[in-house]
Amino acid sequence: MTIDARAVDAAAERLASVAARTPLQLNERLSAATGAYVWLKREDLQPVRSYKIRGAYNLISQLEESQRSAGVIAASAGNHGQGVAFACARLGIRGRIFVPATTPRQKRERILALGEGRVDLAVTGDSYDEAAAAAKLEAQETGATLVPAFDDARTIVGQGTVAKEIVEQFGRAPDVLIAPVGGGGMIAGCLAYLAERAPGTRVVGAEPASAASMAAALAAGAPVDLDRMDTFVDGAAVRRAGELTFGMVQRHRPDLFAVPEGRICSEMLALYQTEGIVTEPAGALATAVLGLFRPEPGQTVVAIVSGGNNDVSRYAEIVERSLVYEGRKHYFLVNFPQEPGSLRRFLDEVLGADDDITLFEYVKRSNRETGPALVGIELGDPASFVDLLVKMDASPITFEVVASDSPFYRFLV
Repeated sequence: MTIDARAVDAAAERLASVAARTPLQLNERLSAATGAYVWLKREDLQPVRSYKIRGAYNLISQLEESQRSAGVIAASAGNHGQGVAFACARLGIRGRIFVPATTPRQKRERILALGEGRVDLAVTGDSYDEAAAAAKLEAQETGATLVPAFDDARTIVGQGTVAKEIVEQFGRAPDVLIAPVGGGGMIAGCLAYLAERAPGTRVVGAEPASAASMAAALAAGAPVDLDRMDTFVDGAAVRRAGELTFGMVQRHRPDLFAVPEGRICSEMLALYQTEGIVTEPAGALATAVLGLFRPEPGQTVVAIVSGGNNDVSRYAEIVERSLVYEGRKHYFLVNFPQEPGSLRRFLDEVLGADDDITLFEYVKRSNRETGPALVGIELGDPASFVDLLVKMDASPITFEVVASDSPFYRFLV
């Protein structure tokens, strides 16, 4: 199957009665911050709360009767699985979906609910790639059709219907389109459509900084496995970019940016607190990249809010990562003199009026002179960190900053 604008048009016809035509919303906060007109494409409002319904349904709906009888198998970090489950329920097909152990419970439960009894769930491995390997093996053994999350032409053109909708809703192409990038299905589909129908649109891809598999593929000249990967942005944490998606990205060369996880968390909180939009980490990737690059003043920019399947139990970690990224939260190992009033002096003489201790835990008492403690401090103003260090140096305590690259730091955030 050719990956081009005509294939996207055909996919849009198949999806017309299934996928929602999600709204475009002008975002005042991001527009004011950038000087451009920033619009949000609300794919989090799909029936499965992400754009993944597009590619999954487009592929499964084209299966022949013999393939439908054999069922389908998919691997997913959560959102693609929901799209597959929805399609199975709509089309009356049995499905089995492999997810890694890192997939939030909320996504697992939604897969089963959307499948309406037609899908089974298999929790396998600690990453999407391990689940994908297991799914591929079972498809080979059973004869079921594998439904790739991104590296299949039918999946790619299904995701590309987002770009077609945007152009139709505006009546013209935007100046800039920002797409999240995991395995590359969404950005590849958008590139396929826009390269023919709106070649003047600048396409920007946003990858998680600790799972930037597409950038690694471009640097190597072919998809490669990442040596290390953080799965926090579970909807876009892919160790190896797809072959087909890489080919599209290599051909059209969109601008790729790696977005730090803490910045994504700050944007998730801003979307929730300002606009009332609940996103998952991958869902906030596209808007979080604004600031890492600046559109020209007055340009029309569309950012795809790709998913809203967030488990509320994750918000404590999201807030923590955001505070650390913004320089508001810091951790120290502090040796306090073991004498009356030492902690009070620390509070009165070292901390600022707007600073707060968020963690205080004695590590051990090794002698009578000092007592080491783990101390977490939240600053009222991130710029006051240097002043805090000066005051700590001048005090009777000795201390060590717990660096973010320290193995010990992983137990805190």
